[in-house]
Amino acid sequence: MTQHIAGAPDFNHLGLAPSLLAILVKQKFITPTPIQHQAIPPILQGKDIVGIAQTGTGKTLAFALPMIQRLGQHKGQSLILVPTRDLALQVEEVFRKVGSSLGLKTAVVIGGASMNNQTRDLRRRPHVIIATPGRLIDHLQQKTVTLNTVKIIVLDEADRMFDIGFMPQIKKILEVLPKECQTLLFSATMPPAIGELAVRYMRSPFRIEVAPSGETAANVEQELFIVWKEDKMGLLKKILTDNPGTVLIFSRTKYGAKKITSALLALRHKAVEIHSNRSLAQRRDALDGFKSGKYRILVATDIASRGIDVVGISLVINFDLPEQSEDYVHRIGRTGRADRFGKAISFVTPDQHADVKQIEKLIRQTLRTVALPAGLRAAAFPASAAFDTGDRRSRRPRGYVGSNSFRSAGFGRRPGGGGRRRGR
Repeated sequence: MTQHIAGAPDFNHLGLAPSLLAILVKQKFITPTPIQHQAIPPILQGKDIVGIAQTGTGKTLAFALPMIQRLGQHKGQSLILVPTRDLALQVEEVFRKVGSSLGLKTAVVIGGASMNNQTRDLRRRPHVIIATPGRLIDHLQQKTVTLNTVKIIVLDEADRMFDIGFMPQIKKILEVLPKECQTLLFSATMPPAIGELAVRYMRSPFRIEVAPSGETAANVEQELFIVWKEDKMGLLKKILTDNPGTVLIFSRTKYGAKKITSALLALRHKAVEIHSNRSLAQRRDALDGFKSGKYRILVATDIASRGIDVVGISLVINFDLPEQSEDYVHRIGRTGRADRFGKAISFVTPDQHADVKQIEKLIRQTLRTVALPAGLRAAAFPASAAFDTGDRRSRRPRGYVGSNSFRSAGFGRRPGGGGRRRGR
């Protein structure tokens, strides 16, 4: 079922403790976002949750606040699983902002960082462990961590974790958790695997959906240019000249991101790249520098599309369209945050009409095509493209599980009560 909570003008009506409310006031968090508004009360009640929400909707704070309060009341630990190192660091930053003054201790367990340092942090019995599944499995195998005191587990960006092959590790982790553990699952889409996971490991979870799959922010202006591949850099140069402010550019490949960044640096732009070939220290420096204004332009691959939590990005440029049409939504969700207006521009080559139609089908709107600036060769979709169905991949969008998918996936109470069934 979908849990709807009556409208509340501020955080005071959600059941949060005075100490947390004071921290929110100090940090100028006044009005809860829809996911915070709907998720905080049932989490405080100890209920399992499935939250469908896009990035940029405030979901980290939606589970951080009630989690901190419940840990203070019931002791124990909480575990947060995320798909990427970058997102782990972003989540930890939120917890530090809210919980540091309360004495909250966190540990980040991710690849690319020292196992010895992580082992040291884990021995200090942190209240919150934030981990990528693969590295957490490494610690479990080496017996440098136990999860028998975990009271709450969060699967954050669950669909992304499944996409990149973490399902076997997630199941192993869930199997060793205490059976009474509260489970919170957040995802941008609803693939069948999430329904299967919820039936097996969750107890009659509430479903909260604040933005249907594929829904883009209303305050993001979207447009596309049809451009020849070899003219993309010339178009990028013109757009960067015409659009001041911070810019996030997406490349499909690591090599492409490096090439774009090198070209921008040659043009004297303050640019930096972030992708899986960069070390953890380099990625942190890039993100911190982008946030502080040291770099105006951040060039990223899709591995970073859900781990970039920066308010004030004025423009997102899809230098390449994403491999998966769903990633288009995550990419452009980096702008237009915190009720600000943003802009998203996509570079599309003449042979990518089917990819555009797939994106338009997902977001349920038509992207506006803009004429190329003077000096660039004219480009257009072939005339035959007007009769193209746009479904070149011959598949339904990821996340499609049929009508009334929540019920068919087995959520809610089953006849006979049901409950968590580990080890089936």
